[in-house]
Amino acid sequence: MVLDFFCPRWGFENTDWEEFLGQVKAAGFKGIEWFPYGESSDIEEVCLLLERHNLQFSIVMTVVGETPDFESYLLKLEQQLLALSQIGKNSVRPLFISAQVGREYFSEEQIHRCLSCCLGIGRDTGVPVYQETHRNKWSFAVHVMPQILEKYPELLLTLDVSHWFCVSESYLEDQQAALDRAIERARHVHARIGHSQGSQVPDPALPQYAQALEAHLKIWDKWISQRRASGAARCTMTTEFGPPPYLIQTNNKISARQQQWDLNLWMKDLLHRRYNL
Repeated sequence: MVLDFFCPRWGFENTDWEEFLGQVKAAGFKGIEWFPYGESSDIEEVCLLLERHNLQFSIVMTVVGETPDFESYLLKLEQQLLALSQIGKNSVRPLFISAQVGREYFSEEQIHRCLSCCLGIGRDTGVPVYQETHRNKWSFAVHVMPQILEKYPELLLTLDVSHWFCVSESYLEDQQAALDRAIERARHVHARIGHSQGSQVPDPALPQYAQALEAHLKIWDKWISQRRASGAARCTMTTEFGPPPYLIQTNNKISARQQQWDLNLWMKDLLHRRYNL
Protein backbone atom coordinates (compact mmCIF):
# COMPACT_ATOMS: atom_id res chain seq x y z
CA MET A 1 0.00 0.00 0.00
CA VAL A 2 1.23 3.48 -0.90
CA LEU A 3 0.54 6.54 1.25
CA ASP A 4 0.02 9.73 -0.79
CA PHE A 5 0.50 13.15 0.79
CA PHE A 6 -1.55 16.25 0.10
CA CYS A 7 -0.38 19.79 0.84
CA PRO A 8 -2.85 22.31 2.28
CA ARG A 9 -3.59 25.41 0.24
CA TRP A 10 -4.71 26.89 3.57
CA GLY A 11 -2.23 29.60 4.52
CA PHE A 12 -0.94 30.02 0.97
CA GLU A 13 -3.99 31.71 -0.53
CA ASN A 14 -1.91 34.78 -1.42
CA THR A 15 0.73 32.74 -3.23
CA ASP A 16 0.53 32.61 -7.01
CA TRP A 17 -0.94 29.27 -8.07
CA GLU A 18 1.83 28.45 -10.54
CA GLU A 19 4.48 29.11 -7.90
CA PHE A 20 2.57 27.19 -5.23
CA LEU A 21 1.92 24.11 -7.37
CA GLY A 22 5.54 24.08 -8.53
CA GLN A 23 6.70 23.98 -4.90
CA VAL A 24 4.17 21.29 -4.03
CA LYS A 25 5.29 19.11 -6.94
CA ALA A 26 8.98 19.60 -6.22
CA ALA A 27 8.48 18.69 -2.56
CA GLY A 28 7.01 15.31 -3.48
CA PHE A 29 3.37 15.85 -2.61
CA LYS A 30 0.82 13.91 -4.66
CA GLY A 31 -1.67 16.76 -4.61
CA ILE A 32 -3.28 19.56 -2.65
CA GLU A 33 -6.16 20.07 -0.27
CA TRP A 34 -8.14 23.15 -1.32
CA PHE A 35 -11.10 25.24 -0.14
CA PRO A 36 -12.21 26.90 -3.40
CA TYR A 37 -14.52 29.34 -1.57
CA GLY A 38 -11.63 30.52 0.62
CA GLU A 39 -10.09 32.73 -2.07
CA SER A 40 -10.97 34.51 -5.29
CA SER A 41 -9.37 32.28 -7.91
CA ASP A 42 -10.58 31.11 -11.30
CA ILE A 43 -11.57 27.58 -10.31
CA GLU A 44 -11.37 26.07 -13.77
CA GLU A 45 -7.98 27.67 -14.38
CA VAL A 46 -6.72 26.12 -11.14
CA CYS A 47 -7.97 22.73 -12.33
CA LEU A 48 -6.08 23.12 -15.59
CA LEU A 49 -2.92 24.01 -13.66
CA LEU A 50 -3.35 20.97 -11.46
CA GLU A 51 -3.70 18.79 -14.53
CA ARG A 52 -0.62 20.38 -16.09
CA HIS A 53 1.43 19.68 -12.97
CA ASN A 54 -0.01 16.14 -12.74
CA LEU A 55 -1.34 16.84 -9.24
CA GLN A 56 -4.52 15.55 -7.65
CA PHE A 57 -6.73 17.47 -5.26
CA SER A 58 -9.25 17.01 -2.50
CA ILE A 59 -11.65 19.66 -1.26
CA VAL A 60 -12.16 20.77 2.32
CA MET A 61 -15.30 22.77 2.98
CA THR A 62 -17.54 24.43 5.50
CA VAL A 63 -20.74 26.28 4.70
CA VAL A 64 -20.09 29.92 3.79
CA GLY A 65 -22.60 32.76 3.93
CA GLU A 66 -25.28 33.81 6.38
CA THR A 67 -27.51 31.04 7.73
CA PRO A 68 -29.97 32.57 10.21
CA ASP A 69 -31.77 29.27 10.83
CA PHE A 70 -31.26 25.56 10.32
CA GLU A 71 -33.28 25.30 7.10
CA SER A 72 -31.15 27.97 5.43
CA TYR A 73 -28.02 26.18 6.65
CA LEU A 74 -29.17 22.85 5.21
CA LEU A 75 -30.04 24.46 1.88
CA LYS A 76 -26.60 26.08 1.61
CA LEU A 77 -24.91 22.83 2.61
CA GLU A 78 -26.66 21.02 -0.23
CA GLN A 79 -26.05 23.76 -2.79
CA GLN A 80 -22.38 24.20 -1.94
CA LEU A 81 -21.61 20.48 -1.79
CA LEU A 82 -23.26 19.99 -5.19
CA ALA A 83 -21.29 22.87 -6.70
CA LEU A 84 -17.99 21.69 -5.21
CA SER A 85 -18.54 18.14 -6.44
CA GLN A 86 -18.82 19.46 -10.03
CA ILE A 87 -15.45 21.23 -9.99
CA GLY A 88 -13.07 20.01 -12.67
CA LYS A 89 -15.74 18.07 -14.49
CA ASN A 90 -13.89 18.53 -17.76
CA SER A 91 -10.40 17.96 -16.35
CA VAL A 92 -9.15 16.74 -12.97
CA ARG A 93 -11.91 15.85 -10.47
CA PRO A 94 -11.75 16.04 -6.66
CA LEU A 95 -10.91 12.70 -5.08
CA PHE A 96 -13.28 13.46 -2.20
CA ILE A 97 -14.69 16.29 -0.11
CA SER A 98 -13.85 16.68 3.58
CA ALA A 99 -16.90 18.44 5.00
CA GLN A 100 -17.01 20.30 8.31
CA VAL A 101 -20.73 19.89 8.96
CA GLY A 102 -23.24 21.34 11.41
CA ARG A 103 -22.54 22.67 14.87
CA GLU A 104 -21.92 21.03 18.21
CA TYR A 105 -25.30 22.27 19.47
CA PHE A 106 -27.38 20.86 16.59
CA SER A 107 -30.15 18.49 17.63
CA GLU A 108 -30.00 14.80 16.78
CA GLU A 109 -32.61 15.29 14.07
CA GLN A 110 -30.69 18.21 12.53
CA ILE A 111 -27.45 16.21 12.49
CA HIS A 112 -29.20 13.30 10.79
CA ARG A 113 -30.65 15.57 8.11
CA CYS A 114 -27.20 17.01 7.43
CA LEU A 115 -25.60 13.59 7.18
CA SER A 116 -28.37 12.28 4.92
CA CYS A 117 -27.74 15.26 2.64
CA CYS A 118 -23.98 14.57 2.49
CA LEU A 119 -24.39 10.87 1.85
CA GLY A 120 -26.97 11.46 -0.85
CA ILE A 121 -24.76 13.93 -2.69
CA GLY A 122 -21.83 11.53 -2.50
CA ARG A 123 -23.93 8.73 -4.03
CA ASP A 124 -25.44 10.96 -6.73
CA THR A 125 -22.22 12.66 -7.86
CA GLY A 126 -19.64 9.92 -7.34
CA VAL A 127 -17.49 12.26 -5.23
CA PRO A 128 -17.37 10.87 -1.67
CA VAL A 129 -18.20 13.31 1.12
CA TYR A 130 -16.22 12.49 4.26
CA GLN A 131 -17.15 13.98 7.62
CA GLU A 132 -14.18 15.84 9.08
CA THR A 133 -13.78 15.45 12.82
CA HIS A 134 -13.61 19.06 13.94
CA ARG A 135 -14.33 21.05 17.07
CA ASN A 136 -17.50 23.20 16.97
CA LYS A 137 -19.05 20.85 14.36
CA TRP A 138 -21.35 17.89 15.02
CA SER A 139 -18.20 15.72 15.19
CA PHE A 140 -16.59 17.87 17.89
CA ALA A 141 -15.66 14.99 20.23
CA VAL A 142 -15.00 11.28 20.04
CA HIS A 143 -17.78 10.30 22.44
CA VAL A 144 -20.49 11.42 19.95
CA MET A 145 -19.21 9.11 17.22
CA PRO A 146 -20.33 5.54 18.06
CA GLN A 147 -24.07 6.24 17.98
CA ILE A 148 -23.82 8.10 14.64
CA LEU A 149 -21.52 5.52 13.06
CA GLU A 150 -23.89 2.75 14.08
CA LYS A 151 -26.86 4.57 12.54
CA TYR A 152 -24.97 5.27 9.28
CA PRO A 153 -22.86 2.22 8.29
CA GLU A 154 -21.77 3.98 5.06
CA LEU A 155 -20.52 7.14 6.81
CA LEU A 156 -16.77 7.73 6.30
CA LEU A 157 -14.46 10.18 8.05
CA THR A 158 -11.58 12.54 7.55
CA LEU A 159 -9.89 11.91 10.89
CA ASP A 160 -8.29 14.87 12.67
CA VAL A 161 -7.65 13.77 16.24
CA SER A 162 -5.88 17.04 17.12
CA HIS A 163 -9.35 18.56 17.66
CA TRP A 164 -10.47 15.74 19.94
CA PHE A 165 -7.32 15.96 22.04
CA CYS A 166 -7.97 19.66 22.54
CA VAL A 167 -11.70 19.30 23.28
CA SER A 168 -11.23 16.47 25.79
CA GLU A 169 -8.03 17.91 27.30
CA SER A 170 -6.56 14.42 27.04
CA TYR A 171 -5.01 11.97 24.60
CA LEU A 172 -8.24 9.92 24.74
CA GLU A 173 -6.65 7.24 26.88
CA ASP A 174 -10.01 6.55 28.52
CA GLN A 175 -12.05 6.55 25.29
CA GLN A 176 -10.29 3.89 23.26
CA ALA A 177 -13.41 1.98 22.20
CA ALA A 178 -15.01 5.07 20.67
CA LEU A 179 -11.70 6.07 19.08
CA ASP A 180 -11.29 2.63 17.53
CA ARG A 181 -14.72 2.93 15.90
CA ALA A 182 -13.67 6.22 14.32
CA ILE A 183 -10.35 4.83 13.11
CA GLU A 184 -12.22 2.02 11.32
CA ARG A 185 -14.29 4.56 9.38
CA ALA A 186 -11.44 6.94 8.50
CA ARG A 187 -10.54 7.18 4.82
CA HIS A 188 -8.38 10.29 5.01
CA VAL A 189 -6.26 11.78 7.80
CA HIS A 190 -5.32 15.34 8.69
CA ALA A 191 -1.79 14.92 9.99
CA ARG A 192 -1.49 17.91 12.28
CA ILE A 193 -0.07 17.47 15.77
CA GLY A 194 -2.28 18.88 18.51
CA HIS A 195 -2.16 18.49 22.27
CA SER A 196 -4.43 18.62 25.27
CA GLN A 197 -4.51 22.43 25.31
CA GLY A 198 -4.58 23.26 21.61
CA SER A 199 -5.00 21.84 18.13
CA GLN A 200 -1.50 22.67 16.81
CA VAL A 201 1.84 22.48 18.58
CA PRO A 202 4.38 25.15 17.61
CA ASP A 203 6.92 22.55 16.42
CA PRO A 204 6.38 18.77 16.60
CA ALA A 205 10.14 18.18 16.40
CA LEU A 206 10.76 19.78 19.81
CA PRO A 207 11.23 17.35 22.71
CA GLN A 208 8.52 18.99 24.82
CA TYR A 209 5.94 17.82 22.25
CA ALA A 210 7.18 14.24 22.02
CA GLN A 211 4.17 12.91 23.95
CA ALA A 212 1.75 14.67 21.61
CA LEU A 213 3.58 13.37 18.54
CA GLU A 214 3.63 9.83 19.86
CA ALA A 215 -0.09 9.94 20.69
CA HIS A 216 -0.89 10.83 17.07
CA LEU A 217 1.50 8.28 15.62
CA LYS A 218 -0.03 5.51 17.71
CA ILE A 219 -3.45 6.28 16.21
CA TRP A 220 -2.13 6.64 12.67
CA ASP A 221 -0.17 3.38 12.99
CA LYS A 222 -3.43 1.60 13.80
CA TRP A 223 -5.21 3.27 10.88
CA ILE A 224 -2.46 2.40 8.39
CA SER A 225 -2.39 -1.19 9.64
CA GLN A 226 -6.15 -1.52 9.18
CA ARG A 227 -6.11 -0.02 5.69
CA ARG A 228 -3.33 -2.41 4.66
CA ALA A 229 -5.23 -5.36 6.09
CA SER A 230 -8.34 -4.31 4.17
CA GLY A 231 -6.44 -4.54 0.89
CA ALA A 232 -6.41 -0.79 0.15
CA ALA A 233 -3.89 0.04 -2.57
CA ARG A 234 -3.48 3.70 -1.57
CA CYS A 235 -4.16 5.94 1.41
CA THR A 236 -4.09 9.72 1.69
CA MET A 237 -2.99 12.19 4.35
CA THR A 238 -2.94 15.98 4.39
CA THR A 239 -0.14 17.53 6.43
CA GLU A 240 -2.43 20.19 7.82
CA PHE A 241 -0.28 22.58 9.83
CA GLY A 242 -1.99 25.94 9.44
CA PRO A 243 -1.08 29.65 9.42
CA PRO A 244 -1.52 32.12 12.30
CA PRO A 245 -3.33 32.06 14.67
CA TYR A 246 -2.94 28.27 14.53
CA LEU A 247 0.74 28.85 13.95
CA ILE A 248 2.84 30.22 16.79
CA GLN A 249 6.01 31.67 15.32
CA THR A 250 9.13 30.23 16.93
CA ASN A 251 11.73 31.69 14.56
CA ASN A 252 11.81 35.44 13.95
CA LYS A 253 14.35 34.97 11.18
CA ILE A 254 11.84 33.44 8.77
CA SER A 255 8.30 34.36 7.75
CA ALA A 256 5.21 32.68 9.13
CA ARG A 257 4.57 31.32 5.63
CA GLN A 258 8.02 29.72 5.51
CA GLN A 259 7.61 28.24 8.98
CA GLN A 260 4.26 26.75 8.02
CA TRP A 261 5.76 25.26 4.85
CA ASP A 262 8.67 23.79 6.83
CA LEU A 263 6.32 22.20 9.37
CA ASN A 264 4.24 20.53 6.66
CA LEU A 265 7.35 19.30 4.87
CA TRP A 266 8.78 17.91 8.13
CA MET A 267 5.52 16.08 8.81
CA LYS A 268 5.37 14.62 5.30
CA ASP A 269 8.96 13.41 5.43
CA LEU A 270 8.51 11.80 8.85
CA LEU A 271 5.37 9.93 7.77
CA HIS A 272 6.86 8.94 4.41
CA ARG A 273 9.82 7.31 6.18
CA ARG A 274 7.48 5.62 8.67
CA TYR A 275 4.87 4.23 6.27
CA ASN A 276 6.29 4.12 2.75
CA LEU A 277 9.92 3.07 3.26
